[in-house]
This record gives sequence, structure tokens and C-alpha cells, in this order.
Amino acid sequence: MAGEHGRLTERARKALERAEEEAKQLNHNYVGTEHLLLGLARDEESVAAKLLAHHGATLETLRAIIGQQVGRGSHPPTGDLRITPRARRAIELAIDEAQQWRLPFVGTEHLLLGILRERDGIGANILAEFGMRYESFR
Repeated sequence: MAGEHGRLTERARKALERAEEEAKQLNHNYVGTEHLLLGLARDEESVAAKLLAHHGATLETLRAIIGQQVGRGSHPPTGDLRITPRARRAIELAIDEAQQWRLPFVGTEHLLLGILRERDGIGANILAEFGMRYESFR
């Protein structure tokens, strides 16, 4: 998954890798927007993690909410994890955000905007619980 997008900054690329790790820890065989959120929150020095923390969406809080809303899978996943259509769309929207700003890279802040802009995913719904909306961040 992480090698798909050459324009991602190193931090953004790591966030995608961490999203996959978070999904595996939850015994999920997919990477959804909720896992993308966890991947972003894990790098406390990233722009996205700072924005999340500013709104009270810390890694621990996000893990607790996702654990309640989605739960854990019963068996560890085998093989490669699939990326959900909503998560793929959030990444595409992140790339679009960077292009709109005429930036040559996609950072963690763009991934966060992509999750917010996707609107219908679990990640966007969780962010809405913290009062985070695409319009207010754009």
C-alpha cells in the first residue's frame, strides 16, 4: 500500500504504513479511513497529528472510539490487506488537495483533509464527533 503514491512525503508514507499496522492490530483484513486516522495520529510531530490533538483526537482517544464503533476481528489477517474504496478515495482526495494548492507533495495534512472531504467514511464521522469538518480546515 505504501509504495503506491510517489508524491507522498516521508511522513505521509509512514502514516499509511502505520495505518496498515493499526488494522492488523485490530485483526482487520482491510485498511479503512479509521485506520488512516490512527496512522496519522501516531506521528505526534506531523501536522495532521497536531491538528487532531488540538481537537482532542489523540491516538488513545481514537483507538478507544474505533474499538467501540468497529471492534476487533476474531482472527489475525493473512496476506496483504485490502484498502477500502473510501480509504482509496480519501487518498485520491488528498492528492487533489495538494494539487489545488500547486504543491509537489502530499503531506499528512492533505491526508487528513482527504478523510474529511470523503465525508461518508468512519474516519470522517469520528472527526465530526470532535467538531472537525472539511470546510473549517480548508
